[in-house]
Amino acid sequence: MPHSGQGCQSVETELTLGDMRAEGWYRDPYGLHTDRWFSDGQPTDLVRDGKVESRDAPPSATFSGPLVESVEVPLEEGLDLRRADEAESGRPVGTVKQIWAGIETAASGGLGPGGDPDPD
Repeated sequence: MPHSGQGCQSVETELTLGDMRAEGWYRDPYGLHTDRWFSDGQPTDLVRDGKVESRDAPPSATFSGPLVESVEVPLEEGLDLRRADEAESGRPVGTVKQIWAGIETAASGGLGPGGDPDPD
Protein backbone atom coordinates (compact mmCIF):
# COMPACT_ATOMS: atom_id res chain seq x y z
CA MET A 1 0.00 0.00 0.00
CA PRO A 2 1.57 3.31 -1.00
CA HIS A 3 2.36 5.76 1.78
CA SER A 4 0.67 9.17 1.68
CA GLY A 5 3.77 11.02 2.90
CA GLN A 6 1.66 13.63 4.66
CA GLY A 7 3.44 15.68 7.29
CA CYS A 8 6.95 14.91 6.01
CA GLN A 9 9.20 17.77 5.04
CA SER A 10 11.30 17.16 1.98
CA VAL A 11 13.74 18.69 -0.47
CA GLU A 12 13.87 17.76 -4.15
CA THR A 13 17.27 16.83 -5.48
CA GLU A 14 18.68 15.27 -8.60
CA LEU A 15 20.04 11.72 -8.52
CA THR A 16 23.52 13.14 -8.89
CA LEU A 17 24.81 16.47 -7.62
CA GLY A 18 27.89 17.23 -9.67
CA ASP A 19 30.27 14.35 -8.97
CA MET A 20 28.26 13.19 -5.93
CA ARG A 21 25.67 10.42 -6.17
CA ALA A 22 22.63 10.16 -3.90
CA GLU A 23 23.57 8.76 -0.47
CA GLY A 24 21.18 8.64 2.45
CA TRP A 25 17.45 8.62 3.10
CA TYR A 26 15.15 9.74 0.30
CA ARG A 27 11.39 9.52 -0.11
CA ASP A 28 10.66 6.12 -1.62
CA PRO A 29 10.30 6.88 -5.34
CA TYR A 30 8.24 3.70 -5.75
CA GLY A 31 5.64 4.86 -3.20
CA LEU A 32 5.82 1.61 -1.23
CA HIS A 33 7.32 3.09 1.96
CA THR A 34 7.89 6.52 3.47
CA ASP A 35 11.66 6.51 2.80
CA ARG A 36 14.27 4.35 1.09
CA TRP A 37 18.05 4.39 1.63
CA PHE A 38 20.13 5.21 -1.44
CA SER A 39 23.77 4.22 -1.74
CA ASP A 40 25.96 5.50 -4.55
CA GLY A 41 22.83 6.65 -6.39
CA GLN A 42 21.12 3.26 -6.21
CA PRO A 43 18.02 2.34 -4.16
CA THR A 44 18.69 -0.31 -1.50
CA ASP A 45 16.41 -2.71 0.37
CA LEU A 46 16.62 -0.60 3.57
CA VAL A 47 13.31 1.23 4.05
CA ARG A 48 11.49 3.03 6.83
CA ASP A 49 7.95 3.99 7.65
CA GLY A 50 7.89 6.60 10.38
CA LYS A 51 10.55 5.51 12.88
CA VAL A 52 10.36 1.81 11.95
CA GLU A 53 13.14 0.55 9.70
CA SER A 54 12.90 -2.72 7.78
CA ARG A 55 14.07 -4.32 4.55
CA ASP A 56 12.12 -4.56 1.29
CA ALA A 57 13.92 -5.03 -2.01
CA PRO A 58 13.27 -2.24 -4.51
CA PRO A 59 11.06 -3.19 -7.47
CA SER A 60 12.82 -4.07 -10.70
CA ALA A 61 11.07 -1.17 -12.44
CA THR A 62 13.09 2.01 -12.78
CA PHE A 63 11.85 5.28 -11.33
CA SER A 64 11.86 8.67 -12.96
CA GLY A 65 11.97 12.21 -11.71
CA PRO A 66 14.07 13.86 -9.03
CA LEU A 67 14.65 12.19 -5.70
CA VAL A 68 13.15 13.90 -2.68
CA GLU A 69 15.54 14.03 0.26
CA SER A 70 14.01 12.92 3.55
CA VAL A 71 14.35 15.06 6.65
CA GLU A 72 15.75 13.14 9.63
CA VAL A 73 13.62 12.94 12.76
CA PRO A 74 15.89 13.44 15.79
CA LEU A 75 15.84 10.62 18.32
CA GLU A 76 15.33 11.24 22.01
CA GLU A 77 18.12 11.22 24.59
CA GLY A 78 20.73 9.17 22.77
CA LEU A 79 18.43 6.40 21.53
CA ASP A 80 20.48 6.40 18.33
CA LEU A 81 23.44 5.23 20.41
CA ARG A 82 21.73 2.03 21.54
CA ARG A 83 22.95 -1.32 20.33
CA ALA A 84 20.65 -3.91 18.81
CA ASP A 85 21.92 -6.48 21.33
CA GLU A 86 21.59 -4.16 24.33
CA ALA A 87 18.95 -6.26 26.10
CA GLU A 88 21.18 -9.36 25.99
CA SER A 89 24.31 -7.49 27.07
CA GLY A 90 23.51 -7.37 30.78
CA ARG A 91 24.02 -3.59 30.79
CA PRO A 92 21.26 -1.30 32.10
CA VAL A 93 18.48 -0.61 29.63
CA GLY A 94 16.61 2.69 29.69
CA THR A 95 16.83 6.35 28.91
CA VAL A 96 19.61 8.47 30.35
CA LYS A 97 17.17 9.89 32.93
CA GLN A 98 16.04 6.40 33.98
CA ILE A 99 19.61 5.16 34.35
CA TRP A 100 20.64 8.20 36.44
CA ALA A 101 17.52 7.81 38.60
CA GLY A 102 18.58 4.21 39.28
CA ILE A 103 22.11 5.30 40.18
CA GLU A 104 20.76 7.96 42.55
CA THR A 105 18.43 5.43 44.17
CA ALA A 106 21.29 2.99 44.71
CA ALA A 107 23.56 5.74 46.06
CA SER A 108 20.91 6.89 48.55
CA GLY A 109 20.54 3.44 50.07
CA GLY A 110 17.39 2.63 48.12
CA LEU A 111 15.45 5.70 49.24
CA GLY A 112 15.38 7.34 45.81
CA PRO A 113 16.52 10.81 44.77
CA GLY A 114 16.16 13.23 47.70
CA GLY A 115 14.89 10.49 50.02
CA ASP A 116 14.90 11.21 53.74
CA PRO A 117 16.01 8.23 55.89
CA ASP A 118 14.25 9.74 58.96
CA PRO A 119 10.95 11.33 57.87
CA ASP A 120 9.97 12.31 61.45
